Amino acid sequence: MTCVVPKLAIVVLAVGLAAFFAQRPAHSQAPYPNQTIKLMVPNPAGGLPDTVARIAGRRLQDRLGQSVVIENRPGANGRIAVAALLSAPADGYTLLVTDGAILSINPQLYAHLSYEVRDVLPVAMLARAPLFLAIHPKVPATTLSEFIAYAKAHAGQLNYGSSGVGSTHHLSMEAMNASLKLAMAHVPFKGTGESVPALLGGHIDVLFSAYPSLSGAADTNQVRLLATNGARRSSQAPHLPSLAEVIPGFDFAPVIGIFARAGLAATVTDRIAAEAMAVVAEPEVIRQLTVVGVESAGAGPKEFAAVLQEETKHVADVVHAAGIKAK
Repeated sequence: MTCVVPKLAIVVLAVGLAAFFAQRPAHSQAPYPNQTIKLMVPNPAGGLPDTVARIAGRRLQDRLGQSVVIENRPGANGRIAVAALLSAPADGYTLLVTDGAILSINPQLYAHLSYEVRDVLPVAMLARAPLFLAIHPKVPATTLSEFIAYAKAHAGQLNYGSSGVGSTHHLSMEAMNASLKLAMAHVPFKGTGESVPALLGGHIDVLFSAYPSLSGAADTNQVRLLATNGARRSSQAPHLPSLAEVIPGFDFAPVIGIFARAGLAATVTDRIAAEAMAVVAEPEVIRQLTVVGVESAGAGPKEFAAVLQEETKHVADVVHAAGIKAK
């Protein structure tokens, strides 16, 4: 026998189910996090952001009680990873760990980006990664002041290497060039894997690079370290001055942090930030970061955003003064 349900009953049932499912998330949604968290990195495994992500990720996993996995999405100066971040829900389960270049540098170098600055949310700063000014021993200088004097006296005769056009290594040197009225020619390479060997071989005279890539060569007098590109001296080599001691306000030390897709709930943002700041304050994490040439520097969303805004201003000045454009 066929059972015929009155139309009114169908309408009442539909309305009731709609109300039920509309209310259900508010009553049954588990608190964050309740599933695996993915930390994407726009660099190959072994790169600095990747290393920071793995060090911090292990402790975040313990503190949050959920698995934290690292996924490398290298290429296009971070644009591939940002695209992947923005294609995922803004729920805190897909995050990005990288330096601030995706917000402070890329928008100023590329005429067309697949994302807007407002699409990406700074969640927590994890660390600073100062770069060190290094020269080949053929350059007759042993201190920063001696090098500046020599470079001025030999305008146009020195060249410097970088890990690519628009990299922090490149921008740091152009900022120094502009501030001190130096005239050193740029020789771009594809990463520090090429630029540092070029310095060791005497093919270039000077560059900025991370401490771990230079410390061994400095110990054997293959290069001389003269200064850092941060606002203050580095704990890794406190005897070396910062360029800010010669150029007031100079600060191009990259900051590495956690980013999310804009629209992430404030409660989730605050939870991630609180746990991340706690992680990078742990003595063992500080030690591990120091080993790879990074200084722990925890900060929440507002402070992190302010740091990136200041970084953006510094980058804008250099890009404008040097006329830098990415191809």
